[in-house]
Amino acid sequence: VQLVESGGGSVQRGGSLRLTCAASGRILSDNVMAWYRQAPGRQRELVGSISETGSPNYAESVKDRFILSRDNTKNTMYLQMNSLKPDDTAVYYCYLKQPVRIIEGTNWVDYWGKGTLVTVSS
Repeated sequence: VQLVESGGGSVQRGGSLRLTCAASGRILSDNVMAWYRQAPGRQRELVGSISETGSPNYAESVKDRFILSRDNTKNTMYLQMNSLKPDDTAVYYCYLKQPVRIIEGTNWVDYWGKGTLVTVSS
C-alpha cells in the first residue's frame, strides 16, 4: 500500500487549504484512514480519522474548522482546512490501517505517507 499526500503549501492566517491523500495498492475492506500532523519540536498528533462507513472524528483543536472526508471509490481522503492559524503549521501525514485476517484472528497493518508541509503565517 502506498499513500501520497498533496495540497500542502503556505497561507496566511484565516486562509484555507485542501489536502488530498491518494491510496494505492492492495486496499482491504474495513480500513480506517486518518490525518496526523507534526509541528517542529512536537510529537505527532492525530488530526482526525474516518472509517469506510463511519463519521469522521476530530481533535478538539481542529473541530469546527477542518472537514475530513473520503471517496471510497477512489481510495482517496481529503482534509479541508479552514480558518487556519499559525499553530496549524506542521507536516501533515496520511495514515491508513487495515485488517488482515489470519487463522488466530485479525492483525491490523499500518501505513504512512511521507507528509506534506503546511505553513500558516500570522
